[in-house]
Amino acid sequence: MSRTVSLRGRDLLSVADLSAEEVGRIFEVTDALKGEFRATGRHAVPPLPGRTLAMLFQKPSLRTRVTFEAGMAQLGGHAVYLTNDVVLGARESVRDVARNLERFVDAIVVRTGPHEVAVELAAQADIPVLNGLTLREHPCQALADVFTMRERFGRLDGLVVAFVGDGNNVYHSLALLGAALGMEMRLAHPVGYAPNERIVARATELAAASGGRLRFGHDPVEAVRGAAVVYTDAWTSMGQEAETEERRDAFAGFGVDDALLDAAGRHDVVAMHCLPAHRGEEITSAVIDGPRSLIWEQSENRLHVQKALLVEVLGGLVAS
Repeated sequence: MSRTVSLRGRDLLSVADLSAEEVGRIFEVTDALKGEFRATGRHAVPPLPGRTLAMLFQKPSLRTRVTFEAGMAQLGGHAVYLTNDVVLGARESVRDVARNLERFVDAIVVRTGPHEVAVELAAQADIPVLNGLTLREHPCQALADVFTMRERFGRLDGLVVAFVGDGNNVYHSLALLGAALGMEMRLAHPVGYAPNERIVARATELAAASGGRLRFGHDPVEAVRGAAVVYTDAWTSMGQEAETEERRDAFAGFGVDDALLDAAGRHDVVAMHCLPAHRGEEITSAVIDGPRSLIWEQSENRLHVQKALLVEVLGGLVAS
């Protein structure tokens, strides 16, 4: 495998932190790790023996927690899960948490609300900090999603992805990554639920450099025409529970069902969802469990992509 790029010791707060070459490197390592693990259920020579990862989670999680924790174990290291033990900025300042953890562990995964918390943690900690989710971005999710698309379609350049729903953190990371890799990223959203303008501006710059494209509208049927991937997310994300009824009304008509997939006009169209799903709202059970679903593959690939990211960030570093 090529060693022309290195992520050793790097933070990952946004997918925009990565060049196309660096993304390619992560995917190359993912292919190797996934192939070995699928074949034998283990790694003959675990690449991260003795490494430790602090998982600083202030938001609930199934996939992010289990894939990072299991991933570290499979790589020969260990993960320490921290939730109510640490309340960033309340029980202890972000700076003090960072200064402590950098002396205990090799890296930190942070899953929190304000993106600024992750940025400050990375600025204060002298070890790699990986974004496991903020309100602005979900870079590990996007990396796994785009890797999954590459597995299915064999290419990314020119691939059309239609995101139907909220212009949220998942869309932000997908738009940034897809734009950087020459993909056509479409968004159909209700009025009032557009993405962050600064994210869109950055994604537009990346698309201009790569030959990618961004498109926006309010009609799901128009958005999915010709799309290879129809992607959706929950209408109400963590922290927005008070808006549930309002959002349910606003997003009526933005559900992904078999009829919407048919509107893509492609025999190979697939549905994707970052999960957790609210079956019968943003997506039907028939789609989730049907033959055109790529959802379980993208969920599994969180494990493999994050393992590759950990290997690239921690591999070759002097152990703490």
